[in-house]
Amino acid sequence: MKKAGIVGLPNSGKSTLFNALTNQNVPNEKYPFCTIDPNIGVMIVPDQRIIKLAQMEGSEQVVHPFFQIVDIAGLVKGASKGEGLGNQFLDHISKVDLIFHVVRCFKIDDVSHPMGSVDPIRDIEIVETELILKDLETIEKRMEKISKQAKSGDEKARHELNLLENLKKHLESGKLAITFPREKQDQPIIDSLFLLTEKPVVYVANVDEWGMENNLHKKVEEVALKNNSGFVLVNAELEYEVEKLSEEEAKEFLQAYGFDVSLKERFFQQIKSSLRLICFLTATKNEARSWLIPEGMNAYDAAGLIHTDIQKGFVKAEVIPFDELIKFSCFKEAKEKGFVKAYGKDYVIKEGDVVHFLFHS
Repeated sequence: MKKAGIVGLPNSGKSTLFNALTNQNVPNEKYPFCTIDPNIGVMIVPDQRIIKLAQMEGSEQVVHPFFQIVDIAGLVKGASKGEGLGNQFLDHISKVDLIFHVVRCFKIDDVSHPMGSVDPIRDIEIVETELILKDLETIEKRMEKISKQAKSGDEKARHELNLLENLKKHLESGKLAITFPREKQDQPIIDSLFLLTEKPVVYVANVDEWGMENNLHKKVEEVALKNNSGFVLVNAELEYEVEKLSEEEAKEFLQAYGFDVSLKERFFQQIKSSLRLICFLTATKNEARSWLIPEGMNAYDAAGLIHTDIQKGFVKAEVIPFDELIKFSCFKEAKEKGFVKAYGKDYVIKEGDVVHFLFHS
């Protein structure tokens, strides 16, 4: 299962956000390093399409899309050299697929700030500088390893060394690896480095009314735009409390604060966009389910996610977009009226496809 890691400076609201996303109750005390070992939870995102599909097909169970979330200890200046919980922090980041970078844009007197004041741009730079320094260390080690081969005339090694030198300059200028321009054939080399700043980032502006009044979230959004990254505006404290309300009460409460979409839905859309994921739907009498898969996955591979027997005995995939299916009473009626299409192994699954796999047992 893919993972998203919540990172940021101490007391930026990471654990509160984690609790709101995963419906857990991990400690979120108002002091640095409250989180030492990473807390791991699952964010389950209600998908109204699955509820409707289950009703149409008489499914007994409903499985909504879900994603693993990791709450990582707060980073401090000098983490790349082992300060604070630096080594643990950086190791945990290396194991996630996506970074939610929480930036403090709130001012609460009894929640201290490790730098003594609220400054979103400075805070972003502290975190990213530590990640960049760790990546520079990784690149320098690789350069040292292949420099002898390059000097001996090995063309492949010379090309890699040149790429690494340019990437090093890019990082030294304060830019993230993910913004480094590269040729398609160079991607495997970059992937082999497992750089922290090559991971997709979603910047999370954690605000209160004071932060909104001072437009601190706009500063975070500008950084996100500059880095071609995702952006989410949250009030983690407020939205954690809202998660305890009924769906209708929560909706009204959030709309009063200018949030039209729930916290989980906002984060899920960023996960899908940043990692290029889509959802397809299946329904049987036992279960209606939303499956999270990479964009471009074909029907044969999607069948394997459900069960290897379905993949081995694959015959065809019967498909109808959900928005088309709801015009009928059920999948069977849509099929009888000719609106369900049959495809082979190479069919590329699309967002919202309702799929029924036929296979030899």
